[in-house]
Amino acid sequence: MAREVVVIDYGSGNLRSAAKALERAAGALGAGQRVTVAAEAHALAGAERIVLPGVGAFADCMAGLAALPGMVEALEDAVIRRGTPFLGICVGMQLLAERGREHGVQPGLGWVPGEVVAIPDDDPGIRIPHMGWNALEPTNGHPILDGIGAGADVYFVHSYCFACEDPAHLLARTEYGGPIAAVVGRDNIVGTQFHPEKSQAVGLGILGNFLAWRP
Repeated sequence: MAREVVVIDYGSGNLRSAAKALERAAGALGAGQRVTVAAEAHALAGAERIVLPGVGAFADCMAGLAALPGMVEALEDAVIRRGTPFLGICVGMQLLAERGREHGVQPGLGWVPGEVVAIPDDDPGIRIPHMGWNALEPTNGHPILDGIGAGADVYFVHSYCFACEDPAHLLARTEYGGPIAAVVGRDNIVGTQFHPEKSQAVGLGILGNFLAWRP
């Protein structure tokens, strides 16, 4: 029986490209994993892994997720209670925070202590949104970064960033007018601020690491 990787469809713009990249990474592993895009809460019951992509504003993405009947509860059951490996991408990573400060204060899932704040714009040499390739700097060893050396370039598109409350949850950062969280995580949960599905070989390597990860 195929082991299922469920990509949650809640109206986010990049889920098809994320699903295609996960299929490529799964094919390279040859581990018999099937990638499914689903908007129904019951799809998480048998998932081996769960991926939450995200493009847009924090509040809009949280509202879209909450609008799917039973989805937030199903996520809590699968990820928090059963320990299903979880990957959040871009705003999907930001939703792990306790709150976001984009257009007012909005609650997040609260799985990783911290909040999402605006990228400081006091450096005249940077532009907001942060859009383009930037180098990763791993800060805490984690299997999702196996084989990904310091300086590996990945693709970012964002105006807000994750401020971790606990430094142990910051797994990698990048520099853009100062240090910015690039990967956060704890236990069976991990999130990337950048888009691995747009980050070519490095991104596929990170997705492959997630698919092979045994928290």
